[in-house]
Amino acid sequence: MVAARQALHEGTRPSGVITRHDIHGDLVVDADVLVIGSGAGGATVAAELAEAGYDVVVLEEGSYYQTRDFTADTSGMVRQLYRDGGATMALGNPPILYQEGRAVGGSTVINGGMSWRTPDKILARWEKEAGLHGIAKDLEAHFARVERRINVAPMDAEAIGTDNHLLKQGADALGWNIIGNLRNQNHCVGSNRCAFGCPTGAKQSSLVSYIPRALHYGARIFADVKVKRIMRHGKRATGAIGTVNGTPHHVTVRAKLVCLSAGAIHTPALLARSGFRTPSGQLGHNLSMHPNVKVVAIFDQPVTNWKGAHQAFQVREFQDQGLVFAAIGMPPSVLAMSFPHRGRQLGELMSRYDNMMLAGMLCEDTRTGRVRSVNGKPQAFYQLADEDAANLKRGVSLLSELLFAAGAKQILLPFHGAKDLHSADDARALLKANTPTRGWEVVTVHMMGTARMGADRSAAVTDAHGMVHDADRLMIADASLFPTPIGVNPMETIMALATRGAAHVIDNARRLLS
Repeated sequence: MVAARQALHEGTRPSGVITRHDIHGDLVVDADVLVIGSGAGGATVAAELAEAGYDVVVLEEGSYYQTRDFTADTSGMVRQLYRDGGATMALGNPPILYQEGRAVGGSTVINGGMSWRTPDKILARWEKEAGLHGIAKDLEAHFARVERRINVAPMDAEAIGTDNHLLKQGADALGWNIIGNLRNQNHCVGSNRCAFGCPTGAKQSSLVSYIPRALHYGARIFADVKVKRIMRHGKRATGAIGTVNGTPHHVTVRAKLVCLSAGAIHTPALLARSGFRTPSGQLGHNLSMHPNVKVVAIFDQPVTNWKGAHQAFQVREFQDQGLVFAAIGMPPSVLAMSFPHRGRQLGELMSRYDNMMLAGMLCEDTRTGRVRSVNGKPQAFYQLADEDAANLKRGVSLLSELLFAAGAKQILLPFHGAKDLHSADDARALLKANTPTRGWEVVTVHMMGTARMGADRSAAVTDAHGMVHDADRLMIADASLFPTPIGVNPMETIMALATRGAAHVIDNARRLLS
């Protein structure tokens, strides 16, 4: 009997990548800069500072995989690339499922690749409310640099699938504004595997863009190392101690500067368990999540949502009202898990998979939650605001109307016990229906704001460049910096802020790296 092959395998690694297989005892490493996390923020800081000539070490809890390791085994990819198999949630009514990447490259390995600059109105709000004067103008050059590094470009026409053409068809029929997506991709072939590791390397995640650049300039990346705490001497960060996954071994990194890029859930928890406090008392507060609900439309004709690029278009008609719509293809196993149906009923429903189209929305939330440390581990708490719930419900009605305009015959809703829709009139009538939020299926991949930046140290956790208030040689470079939600996909904003933070370090190297 042949033993089952692991869903992912680890091939020959490039020089500079160290994994659990290379560490056979406790290890002490010295560096100029320690970066904790290798996603959109951490990989960017590592590459920028390594290129500037500094000795950079990156600690990443997840494993290192290469493009050839990403297969069509969806369950295998989820187990390997997602934290806790993608089953983490923020507690509230309703609970909100959220997903984080856990691999070298972080969540950029499993996101859809949407690459949008921070909207002007958001930057203006940051300048006014957070005192980040001049940030809009300052970020222009950093956005341009990021876009060159990750090859931000429109989709090739031949890579756009039927589901996205149907989204555009419905929007055009209603006269709604719809735009082509900008994505960090180099001639995507449209396999729609973005969320499970790009199997062609076309998606320019940190794994294939900033990480190789950092390695080229001498950075060292330790994968499979979970950081337990940041070391400090008084208020000065001096490095970190981590454990090697699956072993009793420890890795200690001593550094002149520590950059924390663990994401909006884990960054505040790591700071808290390391003993860092900020004058504002806001560490872990201000959690925004861009709550998202989906609908599944069934057409008479084949949709084959597994063909074509992930989110080739975005409907921006209601962006000023906090809603953005997109089509999102998902493998049958993932989609089936989201249905309440069981047994024969589920089998009959899934037999129509090729005729299904999955579409969803991003909602710019108006209220925030919090990340607390429970026994040293982070737990998110988030209560969906009544006004945001009303906006999501309105979004479901509008999106369903669009899908009927595109030819849908039936729409399954994300509300427990709600009847399927069969017409645009049904979609409009949904606004008056009683749909308690406790029965909603709400998800997100955009967690932001738990270590917000701002000029006022009594209201923010870091300064305008991500340097932690009331701490020395400690900076943050991830979405926890956002003072507010941004209403678009956050990856490019994270990378631009990280580039700006790295430039600040370089400009102040005598003070920060001596």
